[in-house]
Amino acid sequence: MPLSPLSAISPVDGRYYPVTNQLSKYFSEAALIKFRVYVELEYFIQLCELPLPQLAGFNKNSYADLRKIYADFTEEDAISIKEIEKITNHDVKAVEYFLKKQFDRLNLTDFKEFIHFGLTSQDINNTAIPYSFKLAVEEQYFPAVKEVINLIKGFAEDWKHVSMLARTHGQPASPTRLGKEMMVFVERLEAQLQLCHQIPFAAKFGGATGNFNAHHVAYPATDWKAFGNHFVNKVLGLSRSQFTTQIEHYDQFAAHCDNLKRINNILIDLNRDIWTYISINYFKQKIKAGEVGSSAMPHKVNPIDFENSEGNLGIANALFEHLAAKLPISRLQRDLTDSTVLRNIGVPFAHTLIAFKSIIKGLNKLVLNEAAIRADLEDNWVVVAEAIQTILRREGYPNPYEALKDLTRVSGHVDEHTIANFVNQLNISEELKQELIAITPFNYTGI
Repeated sequence: MPLSPLSAISPVDGRYYPVTNQLSKYFSEAALIKFRVYVELEYFIQLCELPLPQLAGFNKNSYADLRKIYADFTEEDAISIKEIEKITNHDVKAVEYFLKKQFDRLNLTDFKEFIHFGLTSQDINNTAIPYSFKLAVEEQYFPAVKEVINLIKGFAEDWKHVSMLARTHGQPASPTRLGKEMMVFVERLEAQLQLCHQIPFAAKFGGATGNFNAHHVAYPATDWKAFGNHFVNKVLGLSRSQFTTQIEHYDQFAAHCDNLKRINNILIDLNRDIWTYISINYFKQKIKAGEVGSSAMPHKVNPIDFENSEGNLGIANALFEHLAAKLPISRLQRDLTDSTVLRNIGVPFAHTLIAFKSIIKGLNKLVLNEAAIRADLEDNWVVVAEAIQTILRREGYPNPYEALKDLTRVSGHVDEHTIANFVNQLNISEELKQELIAITPFNYTGI
């Protein structure tokens, strides 16, 4: 049975395919092969630019033909490389053989032994993969997370004057403003996004064990370290690690995973808060014609977008955590576990993108129920006790905390009249009484 969204095992390629299909050009097997081809060809071109004596006769006008190989790379090209791999049982060597055939086609046969010259497969993988990851982060992740942030920031502005009962430990606490609570998430997300921009996309490029052994023995007069730095840092736009084993040490990639996980944790926190606000009726949700909230209870409009987002963020974080913990560890100069794990980079990325889309969908459904928010404040005049006892402390009134504690814990339900009666029986000036009575749950919201 051919693979389709209905036959795929993973929901990333099944149920959520409409959301995640754009990631295929970064994380699929075909994409990885294409990026390997890209690195191999750009490396060959840089060898020509040195120039090496054996490449001095290469016509630089052919650079355009070489770059056309990866620019016009097709699924058929990827399939042909996979066919070669069936024989070589080595994925990068299959790319090399494919490119040698392309050189023959372009009448460049005399130069084809400089394809993959002096390299090990990880010089290709540890540049192609961070390059594709960098593109995905810049082209897909950053726009998506910024859309989430801007949406929350817009709500923060819309709701900046909406007084709301706060809850600490689940209990009524000093009132806040809904807009400010949204800005809590904006600040946290923007801080982590700024950190994300500072983490380099590290790459390894240095031969079989990171020392340019083959390069140096063939051309000892060439500054291969400078060449590698130029190729990786300038041509590919990555950051070359200077001292490596056969593979990139992945510490910077682990930092990316940890950073993305922290952003996801913030959004899990947001999902749970919005879910709770919906449950206490602070928000209603826009109803779309034809949609069903529950298969059994017609009245329900479930907060499924925030639940979906939370679940997908959890899956993403579990994988990001494994990637960050596993990849920096390799036996001696290299084992193969990194290759196996790296093939899954797109999976947590996809679940994260699914979660972002769900958050955006859910936030756009929210309808503020200001009447419920005001009713909750009206029902909790007890929260102004903090304000009253603080002003009484300022005035040197004896034992104000204890007096308010007795009032709020003994008097039963505390309302506006309870507070007014308490203030009026205090042995203080009339002016101070008016200052205290003016405090309400609606205006005691700080700065």
